[in-house]
Amino acid sequence: MNVMTQNWCSIGTIDDIPRRGARCVKHGEMTIAIFRTADDQIFALEDKCPHKNGPLSQGIVHDGCVTCPLHNWVISLESGQAQGADEGKTMVFPIKLDEKTILIDLSKSSGTS
Repeated sequence: MNVMTQNWCSIGTIDDIPRRGARCVKHGEMTIAIFRTADDQIFALEDKCPHKNGPLSQGIVHDGCVTCPLHNWVISLESGQAQGADEGKTMVFPIKLDEKTILIDLSKSSGTS
């Protein structure tokens, strides 16, 4: 279900994503991972770790971050920035909730992969 409202695109509901889990949506050739934290915050990142392009959607969500399943890089869900001594950034997409509906703005991504 994709309903355009200005730049915001509906991609489902918060109930579609398990707590501390992720779900993926496609945007052209890009896969975007939509994450839900334990306290129901929603974030969207390109599903590609800045280290070796690992699938972040398959990582562990914790403390506002996701740990890549390939080499344990920790990526901030808010900024897409690698944490600790690691360097790199993955693309971040603005997200908002309209009651339980998740909306993403695909025109205002920040960061680079």
